[in-house]
Amino acid sequence: MPIGTNVTGKMVTALKRLGFDKVFDTNTGADFTIMEEAHEFVERFKENDNLPMITSCSPGWVKYIEMNYPELLPHLSTCKSPHQMFGALVKTYFAKREGIDPSKIYMVSVMPCIAKKFERQRAEMKNDGLYDVDNVITTRELSRMIKQANIEFTKLEDSTFDNPMGEATGAAAIFGTTGGVMEAALRTAQDILTGEDLPKIDFEQVRGGDGIKRATVNIAGKDIKVVAASGLANAQKIMEEIKEGKADYQFVEIMACPGGCVMGGGQPIKSSKIRREVDVRKLRADALYSIDEKSTIRKSHENPILKQIYAEYLEEPGSYRAHKLLHTHYTERDKYNLE
Repeated sequence: MPIGTNVTGKMVTALKRLGFDKVFDTNTGADFTIMEEAHEFVERFKENDNLPMITSCSPGWVKYIEMNYPELLPHLSTCKSPHQMFGALVKTYFAKREGIDPSKIYMVSVMPCIAKKFERQRAEMKNDGLYDVDNVITTRELSRMIKQANIEFTKLEDSTFDNPMGEATGAAAIFGTTGGVMEAALRTAQDILTGEDLPKIDFEQVRGGDGIKRATVNIAGKDIKVVAASGLANAQKIMEEIKEGKADYQFVEIMACPGGCVMGGGQPIKSSKIRREVDVRKLRADALYSIDEKSTIRKSHENPILKQIYAEYLEEPGSYRAHKLLHTHYTERDKYNLE
């Protein structure tokens, strides 16, 4: 199938055929990450506290800063990554709603990222003795499972995600490409800071495949300096700027993989011939931006599922329960100890 084809509906069908009882949309988790992260940024920005705030959804990047820049850990957002937030909510909110014993739920995340396998078993990713996520398989591993089951993927009909946690916004879709987390957060942050539902959606100044993308955005009459970096070599450059006091950013997005999650280590591998002929990263990123543009709702805080779960269970972003389930902490790690 052409690179960049949206096969989400076929993935849902395939997963059901493989035996999963429920298939939810991790992008719903991304909307929760934006809700919590945008509110966290606004609070830090108002108080001028631990700025710049740095995103924390790329586990390869998180472990890198823990090992190499532990003195800068206070700058990391305390938000868990989308699939970890989602797992926590499935085993609490969803389990309670459906009358299911959380210990009977086996949660599997399908990820483009190999580092998510490490992330899900971190001691911090537990609630009441249960891991938020029980297993992680990569998109490449899923494709092997589909082939082994003799499922003809291209002939599958499209299916929709299960409810009530299968609805996501366009903002969540762009999470997977470099600059996407930043843009999604800015969409919500601007409405929080202004107290208005602003028509501005696209922050194209943070888009693109550049390893480092710097920009200044004006929100509520205030200039916010941001930078999006992908690839750990570029992350190191930004960290050195911050460490040496040469950076005046307020918000930093970092992804370990060049180009973002669409180029994650667990993604399908394209031959060198294909990579010479086409820009795989751009085609995959364009597919996400296309999903965003076609979405009815393009701001995370406008997702009706989020509104419902906050009203019924979490109360509000940054609440005690939200912090308990959706936030975490980081610790200095010995770079020569791989555990």
